[in-house]
Order: sequence, then structure tokens, then C-alpha cells
Amino acid sequence: MRSILRRHEHGGKSSRGLLDPENILKDAGLHKGDTFLDAGSGDGYFSVAASSVVGESGKVYAVDIFREAIERLEHEIAQKHIHNITTFVSDIADGVPIEDKSVDMALMADVLHGFVTSKEVDDSLREIARTIKEKGKLLVVDFKKMQPPPGPPMSIRMTQEEVESVIGSYGFKMERAREVSPYHYGVVFVFKGK
Repeated sequence: MRSILRRHEHGGKSSRGLLDPENILKDAGLHKGDTFLDAGSGDGYFSVAASSVVGESGKVYAVDIFREAIERLEHEIAQKHIHNITTFVSDIADGVPIEDKSVDMALMADVLHGFVTSKEVDDSLREIARTIKEKGKLLVVDFKKMQPPPGPPMSIRMTQEEVESVIGSYGFKMERAREVSPYHYGVVFVFKGK
């Protein structure tokens, strides 16, 4: 396993409060009964919103390397009596125990720039591509490359075009891009396979 010390050095505050995760997920095409993967879930506010969208017939997988973040999510799951979220303390780059071709939509919210900076984007996107169904979707939500804060340092932010360039080489084709907050864009990709 790679050293944890070199990764996620830019972890900052959660974007909870800056984004409307339920509307973003519905707009991107998440539906009742779908299986959803939150790759780098943090405290899981997108996972909780996805749980509501996919309903009892759907599944949500929340994966984060930080145990404290997953513990906060598990506390919220218990408080809200949510039964369709499975959590993993793991690095998506190291693999997760999710079946091949079982995910309808995967999400990378405010994490892609970190994977690129720590040079873990290849392993991370290969793992997402392994789990996602053909014609499944990958939603990337990240901070715009603009001042002022909030968000990570300008030096590691990515434009929508840079995101498309990175994601496109893993079998994904961009479907559309939209502004999802004054600070964020959302880019939806469809998995075509390699």
C-alpha cells in the first residue's frame, strides 16, 4: 500500500453548504433503483443525498481513506436510519470490494485535483472504470479555476477542459458540463469502455 503521507495533502473543509447534492445528482441522471459510488466521499453528504434519490431499491457505496470522515457518515446514517449505504475506509486507488460493472453512477466531488496532484489518478480512474457499467456515468464536481476562496490552492485547480482531457483516456466521453454553484462546475461523462 502506498504511503498515506503523500496523498490528500490539500484536504480542506467540506463543500457541504456550498452545493445542493440532491439536485446535482438528479440533474446528472441518478435514478431510483440505481447503484451509486461516492469515490472520496468525505463526510458523505453526497452519499446521503444519493441514498434518498436511489431509494430503498438502490445502493450507495461511500469510500474514503479517512476513518474519521467515514465515522461521521456512519453516525449520520444511524441517526437518520438509512439502510442503503455501505461504507468503506479505503483508498479508491487501492481498490474497493465492489463487483465489476455494477455501478450506474460514480462521483468524484472535490477530489480529482487531489488525485492528479498526488499522481494517483491512474489507479483511481482504472478502479472506477472497473466498477462502472457500460453506459454508466461518472460525475466530476470540482472547484472552478478562479479566485477568491473557498477551495484548494489555484495551482492545483483544474479547468473543465483539463478534467475532460484526464477522464477521456479511461473510456469516458463527456456528455455535458454545467455550473453547479458559484464556485463549482459539474461534468458528466458516459462510460463507453476501453
